[in-house]
Amino acid sequence: MDAGRVSRRRTAALPTPVALLFLLPAAVLFGVFVLYPMATALTYSLFSWRGTAQEAFVGLDNFVALFTTEPYRTELPRAFGHNALLFAGAMAAQNSVGLLLAVLLHQRERFRRLFQVLFTMPYLVSPLVVGYLWSLLLSPLFGPVNALLRAVGLDAVAQPWLGDPDTALWVVVLVTAWQWVGFPLLVYGAALGALDPSTQEAAMLDGAGAAQRFRHVTLPLLTPVIGTVSVLTFIFSMEAFPIPYALGGSSGSPAGATDVMSLLFYRTAFHSGASNAIGVSSAVAIVLFLVIVGVSVAFTRWFRGVERRLT
Repeated sequence: MDAGRVSRRRTAALPTPVALLFLLPAAVLFGVFVLYPMATALTYSLFSWRGTAQEAFVGLDNFVALFTTEPYRTELPRAFGHNALLFAGAMAAQNSVGLLLAVLLHQRERFRRLFQVLFTMPYLVSPLVVGYLWSLLLSPLFGPVNALLRAVGLDAVAQPWLGDPDTALWVVVLVTAWQWVGFPLLVYGAALGALDPSTQEAAMLDGAGAAQRFRHVTLPLLTPVIGTVSVLTFIFSMEAFPIPYALGGSSGSPAGATDVMSLLFYRTAFHSGASNAIGVSSAVAIVLFLVIVGVSVAFTRWFRGVERRLT
């Protein structure tokens, strides 16, 4: 009897023709706009090119060129390091400021929706628009940021934020974190609203204070959400293009200080003028894809292990 029930449950869980019909549009879109470009990029990276004309099969030579020939040997690790720093900054902001704002808003019913909308608005604006707006705000000639600093007597602090290699990348990190902080706010807010209030009540009866309840009850229960936000933040950071492009241009100015992997791909494909631009740029895309998939899978498995230990 038990085996029959299991069999019936498995049969009921199998996709029906109607379910497959509803999944078909999404599967077609995924295949056309994700799988096909990925397969095409992999194919392109294994051939040499003269302009747009495909030539001989070269195997992994395009990948070898990325790590052995200039300027790729210098630009690739530099761009990847900038992506890693961008991820670290966004991760710190989203899992601290975003979580803090979500907790504060969760504790207050009044004006909660208003502040959620205000904090989320930058996330809904195009990153390219956000980047250009901040480039105007930080302009050393007419930008209001430096004008405000001079008005309050902080002339020494006012500087060309995007023209100095020591500050340009940090501007990209801060602008990116500022725009995306609304995303974890919404996710953490929804997760906090779904928590069972009886766990907080039990901790209060045991004499736990607010800080202890957050550390030992709320935070462990949010581990799955923290993992999701962290993985998505890593993917977004590695794919970053609009804000670095708007703030530093395709060359990652000044002096490559804002260069990232997507800019390297774009520059190699369209601005390098190299005869084998398609092959090498496709190799850059494949390397970026492998890094994103590999680290995302590692992050996911690590967070799942943390969840199992907590339960």
